[in-house]
Parts: sequence; structure tokens; C-alpha cells
Amino acid sequence: MPRVLVSAFPGTNSEYDSAAAFRLAGADTHINVFRNLTTADITASIDQLSAEIKKSQILFLPGGFSAGDEPDGSAKFIAVLANGKVRESIEDLLARDGLIIGICNGFQALVKSGLLPYQDFNVTPDSPTLAHNNISRHQSKIVQTRYTGANSPWLTNIHAGDIHNVVISHGEGKFTAADPTIKKLIEDGLVAFQYVDAEGNPTQNEIYNPNGSIMAIEGLISPDGKILGKMGHTERSGKGIFKNVEGNYDQKIFTSGVEYFTK
Repeated sequence: MPRVLVSAFPGTNSEYDSAAAFRLAGADTHINVFRNLTTADITASIDQLSAEIKKSQILFLPGGFSAGDEPDGSAKFIAVLANGKVRESIEDLLARDGLIIGICNGFQALVKSGLLPYQDFNVTPDSPTLAHNNISRHQSKIVQTRYTGANSPWLTNIHAGDIHNVVISHGEGKFTAADPTIKKLIEDGLVAFQYVDAEGNPTQNEIYNPNGSIMAIEGLISPDGKILGKMGHTERSGKGIFKNVEGNYDQKIFTSGVEYFTK
């Protein structure tokens, strides 16, 4: 079974749900806590995170509010991804056919570090970003997203057009970029999920698109599909949960990730 590393930073709040989702899918899952009380703790945590990534096949950056999420908190502690040692271990992980997933705060980190959409740790003025929700406050609700058919190891057990219920909980989830960048993402097949209305159509209506993401983009993949980032908390699902809101909550993302190494 693949070894999954769930990296928890100060402010992360979804590490247990994330680890449980992967364990349920059959993975050997470990939570690594990044400590920041002292400078020595930060240095040791960078070394430990790098070493843990090198032992793993999957890296999971879970949701929460790292560094308080204000201002631009998602880029603070998780910006450690671009640190020399950690960056080298991530590049090694991808080179040996490993996978990375980031949800909510983790998605923000992947985008703001440059790992998404083009997997190169290179952020430019034209790079996409995640901004404050249009209503300028936190949103917490169940929405629907539609799978576009994007090609990724994370998405092998669902079909283009499938619609899922997904939990969102964020204040800074608006995916935005210049029109040429958005056009290229679509042309390159990197948009994985979109927020949709009751008829299953992508929408800017804030009832269904809670943050106002451009082109209703909720999730992206990298060009090789090995990296998946999304705002919705796919890990917050399971037997007996949300019984009063009908719909399909199982995106089979964690099962697909595990099967990539076991089939």
C-alpha cells in the first residue's frame, strides 16, 4: 500500500479527516506536524518534512487556516514548500511518480507556490491566485460540482459530467486569473471541477458558486495529472454524514490515488 503523508501546519484543522479518508481507502497514512514555536523548531520541522516526503508516495496538504489565513495566510507557513530542502523532496516525489493533493488551504498553497497549475514553483504576474470570496466573508455550506473529464490518476473512478455534493468552508476561495490564463487552463484540460447550479451548469451565481471563482473553477490538475487541488472538502464525507441533504458525496479521489500504486 502507498505511504501517504498528511502535512499539518499551524492553523490546519482537517488533518484527521484527511488521514481518515486515506486510511479508509487502504493507505498507510501518517500525519506530520510542522512546529514553529522557536527558530530551532522551524529548522527541525523543515528537515523532518523533507525526510517524511522522501519516504512517501503521496503528499496531502489539508485544509484549515494556516497562519490565521489573514492576510494571505495560506501562503505563509505552507510557503515552506518552496524551501530548498522541501522543494527538492517534492521534485523528487514527482520524479518517482508520486502524487500530491491539496484541499482548501492546501489548494491555496499549491497555487500560491506555483505547483499548480504548471508544476514549476514559478509564480509570475500572470499566475492565477485565490482571492477573498466576493461577499467578503467566510462561506460554509454544501455545493455541487461537476467533473470536466480532466485526465488524472486522482480521477480515474468517476466520469465526465458526474455531479457531486461537496462541503466548502473558506473565506479566500475565489479562483481568479487574467482571461488569457483562464483560456489556457481550459485549452490545456487542467480544469478538473466546476461549481454548478441545480441544472448542472457552471455558474457565477453565488448561491451555487460561493466565492465567485472565474469560470466557476473549483479544482485544477497539473499537466501530467499528478497534482490535484480543489477548494471543496472531499474528505468530509462518509457513511451517515449529511443524511438530510441528498446527493452523491463520494468523488472516489482517495480510492483512485491509492489504486494508482496498487493496481
